[in-house]
Amino acid sequence: MNDQQQRIVTLIAEQLAVPATTISSTSRLVEDLGADSLDLVELTMALEERFALELTDDQADQLVTVGDVLRFMDHTEPRSPA
Repeated sequence: MNDQQQRIVTLIAEQLAVPATTISSTSRLVEDLGADSLDLVELTMALEERFALELTDDQADQLVTVGDVLRFMDHTEPRSPA
């Protein structure tokens, strides 16, 4: 796992109040890590803030597993400063 991926897993662990050691790429945000709809919104906002990017509602809805989040982040460019 590279540095950015580790930071993402740490952020997910913090947002969902679960130990980072229990998170794998196949962990499902809702079913395995216990996220509810508010947790998912807060996680999306935290990712946007921490990594300077914007996720559409459709993109956020596609993030079902930690692996989905990692792949999305690997292929997303930070937004340009205004």
